[in-house]
Amino acid sequence: MTALLLDADSRTGLDAVRRPIETAAGLANGFYTDPCWFEAEKRTVFTDNWTAIAFDHDVAEPGMAVPVRFLGEPLLLVRDRQGTLRVFFNVCRHRGMVLIEAPTRLGSVIRCPYHAWCYNQDGTLRGTPHIGGPGCNKHEAVDPATLGLIEVRSHVFLGVVFVDFSGKAAAFEEANDALLRRWSEFAGRPLFSGGASASFSLDLAANWKLAVENYCESYHLPFVHPGLNSYSRLEDHYNIVEPGRFSGQGTLVYAPQLDAGGRRFSDFPGLSETWATAAEYVALYPNVLLGVHRDHVFAILLEPVAPDRTVERVEIFYADAAMTGPDRAAMRQAHGAMWREVFAEDIFVVEGMQKGRSARGFDGGRFSPVMDTATHGFHAFVAEALCDAA
Repeated sequence: MTALLLDADSRTGLDAVRRPIETAAGLANGFYTDPCWFEAEKRTVFTDNWTAIAFDHDVAEPGMAVPVRFLGEPLLLVRDRQGTLRVFFNVCRHRGMVLIEAPTRLGSVIRCPYHAWCYNQDGTLRGTPHIGGPGCNKHEAVDPATLGLIEVRSHVFLGVVFVDFSGKAAAFEEANDALLRRWSEFAGRPLFSGGASASFSLDLAANWKLAVENYCESYHLPFVHPGLNSYSRLEDHYNIVEPGRFSGQGTLVYAPQLDAGGRRFSDFPGLSETWATAAEYVALYPNVLLGVHRDHVFAILLEPVAPDRTVERVEIFYADAAMTGPDRAAMRQAHGAMWREVFAEDIFVVEGMQKGRSARGFDGGRFSPVMDTATHGFHAFVAEALCDAA
């Protein structure tokens, strides 16, 4: 990774962000509006950490391949016939041609459409037609063992596919050990997608960091989510901060949704009493927002598109495959609509903060030492990542 050059003002500003919350400043305007900082984040915040790029069920069936373009990187998710999911750069090792343009069920190989180089589903190079001249498919100067598809280290957690672009991050389990311990009762369990009614996207005219900051805190609940706050009040929430890893909030009064007949979604089996009325919501840095409940989990994958544009992909997963059947369709529809309404209520404040970042007199703001600990934790993470790369 190329070292990041910080001028004196930028260094001073980032140092101010990393101060204790009582005296810390927020990230300055340029970190939300300047294309140069957006590019710098790609090379630091997203390259050096486990970054979310897709959902496990995007490539649900063995033999499927799904192209993903994330932060400009052409990637290919492949689930081989044994069910193993891998992520590769979606380019042929010959001339860099994009291999697959749309989701597809593979035949026996991944075939480049340019010169027909062929790769097995595990990425190994299988065939190089005419490489030694017409009818000669081998050449001593070309070693197939060194020219397989370039694999990107990957891991699946709570239905989300994470990648380590740098290849240098600690193992996912090590890097995220604190969250894995905290949510050990959910990690590793099968999750069942709620289908179309539990899957939607939101397009925000705002920087990706503002979506994270807003999600981290419960401070805004009485003012932005009056319906949610009517039963899960501000005073029922608590802050969660794991420096450099994740931050968010929890509630002590989660109540499962009931339909008109009093039915509810099945719980994850064997949960401790802790989760009888609790739920937790954290931003796992850098770009995935997670929520766990006794009967469902959700994940929001943030795709930064531009300094002032972010796409949120929302997926809701249930604890029991029976909850995804036709007899629960109306429940899932209502449940998905409820969460969509909650997340849509945040759009105007996230976009409003982006508009405010055009005010040259705004200095990045201040934090409530009580209510903003989770948001300050995220600011400090970004500042630390940028400073470490300098």
